[in-house]
Amino acid sequence: MNLDEILHFRRSVRVYDKNKPLDVLKVRHCLELATLAPNSSNMQLWEFYHITDPTLMKEISRSCLDQTATSTADQIVVFVTRQDLHRKRAQCVLDFETGNIQRNSPEHRQAKRIKDRQLYYGKIMPLLYARFFGLLGLFRQLITKTIGVFRSITRQVSESDVRVVVHKSCALAAQTFMIAMANEGYDTCPLEGFDSRMLRKALQLSRGAEVNMVISCGIRKGNEGIWGERYRVPFDQVYKERFS
Repeated sequence: MNLDEILHFRRSVRVYDKNKPLDVLKVRHCLELATLAPNSSNMQLWEFYHITDPTLMKEISRSCLDQTATSTADQIVVFVTRQDLHRKRAQCVLDFETGNIQRNSPEHRQAKRIKDRQLYYGKIMPLLYARFFGLLGLFRQLITKTIGVFRSITRQVSESDVRVVVHKSCALAAQTFMIAMANEGYDTCPLEGFDSRMLRKALQLSRGAEVNMVISCGIRKGNEGIWGERYRVPFDQVYKERFS
């Protein structure tokens, strides 16, 4: 399938064929492809929980209100945000970028580029992603409003703003995963209807982790798991072109 065909094939499937199992390694590969999704500052503040154990599958399904999308699924993937790992991930990116610059940049530009990365990932990212009862967000807002008097600057820096950014990046990875699954002829359904407390307990998530979405996986059972034709708001209502 080409991309056009893949996107038309992908549907939110809510009933899967129990007699058609998925290849675990292919699903894992689709998750590897999901790591290629664009994300804010390449921080990659996500984790992917690939559920194949039948007992845990049932527990996850109960957390998702036993919707048919999970109760009939062959496998389930839970996308989780990890903003609490921002210092570790920033350091990893900095280490990579230092070597990347040394390998690929002209020698006379390396020192400045490395210094820029050290400032960005060593100082700015830890300040931006840190949380402390909303107080650090207020401090960041004060700084940006002051600087914003003199020049343009990113203003979405409150703790709730940054949390949204982390979840948006994770959602991009989830969408990439679903497209990769469609390319394999596999079906998926993204779910936001779940008991987050039950789900966190089932996955034994750490305090700083947050569930972004649950994606059930399987192969559609004819048209039983697809709600008829697909509706989309007419394109001319969402497409806005601006001329100079």
